[in-house]
Amino acid sequence: MTTGAGTTAGAGAHTHGHGHGPTHGHGLPAEFLAGFSEALADVSLSCRTLTRAERESRRALGEQAADAGIGLRELTAGHLAAARRAWATLPGVAGARDPGDLRRTGAAVLAALEAGVHALAEGHARAQRHAVRRAEAERRAFVDDLLYGRSDPGRIAEQAESFGLRLAERHVVVVAAPPPGGTYDERHPLLRRVERELAGRFGDHDALVAPKDGRLVCVAPTGQQPVLDAFVKLAGAEESGGRVAVSRPHSGAAGVVRSYEEALSALDLAERLALEARVLLAADLLVFPVLMRDRAAMSDLVQSVLGPLRDARGGAAPLLETISAYSAAGYVNAEAARRLDLSVRALSYRLERIAALTGFDPDDPLQRYTLETAALGARLLGWT
Repeated sequence: MTTGAGTTAGAGAHTHGHGHGPTHGHGLPAEFLAGFSEALADVSLSCRTLTRAERESRRALGEQAADAGIGLRELTAGHLAAARRAWATLPGVAGARDPGDLRRTGAAVLAALEAGVHALAEGHARAQRHAVRRAEAERRAFVDDLLYGRSDPGRIAEQAESFGLRLAERHVVVVAAPPPGGTYDERHPLLRRVERELAGRFGDHDALVAPKDGRLVCVAPTGQQPVLDAFVKLAGAEESGGRVAVSRPHSGAAGVVRSYEEALSALDLAERLALEARVLLAADLLVFPVLMRDRAAMSDLVQSVLGPLRDARGGAAPLLETISAYSAAGYVNAEAARRLDLSVRALSYRLERIAALTGFDPDDPLQRYTLETAALGARLLGWT
């Protein structure tokens, strides 16, 4: 599974065959017990606590064990077993003169054992955090290279294998935008929820989920459609407050870049056109890049058709809004009036003003299309 921040070191791995020295109980290599029995022996004589140097030595060994793939449970069990084996031969125990001496010695040894195990755990956890940060940094760098096409395609394909992606397949990219003012990052609850849900439902899948530039990105092969559907449902849920854009499928590393750009373009168009949909399909929005391909022609259309609306009382904006609402309502007056919070009579008056000022009648099928296209172009160009 590739949704996490990377595989952490020592997650329950066995140590047999790690290439370390002889083992002592629980399969723990002797090098990770270095100096432990000697320290306990000295503590049993003096009833002192572990020194700062001794604790730091345990921390360092904890880090080394994590880097070697030794789990904390195995590391701790090995030290407890070593303490149990050494107990009867500890000088302070063997030489105790009475039960009081034995109790004091035992308390000191147990306190030293507790401090030593605590230091081991601190070192092990520190190594785990470093491993996670390294994995996150590597994933961020890979995601940047993958989505922006900054690296050699062969190298990207090789790296992708380690993240569970086979770029020879066709992939879809889904981009989830946060609600206004929000941002998605490594610590956002939605990322953790998506990771848990996908892992729980699909186990070891081939989707890559990662935050990017404040958004959440999912890259998955077309054969993993249930994974894509689940991501869209989770990230586009009403309670998330954001919306998602789904690209068309494309092949190869360059195809992932193209898919990512399509999804971003769909989100941008939705914002500029004030679309209400929470889930946007790039395939449904292909007409808009076509309309904008000749920007000069679109600008000329907008100015020629809608320019006269600027002379209307209140400016062009209310009449532009009327054109868009009339189109969205399927040219049904009552529905358009409801959307605009107007009376049907007020809507009819606006439609008459549009026809009088522009020379294009919203109720004529061909002229209606010209008005609608010009209104879309006005939004795309930011024209009012």
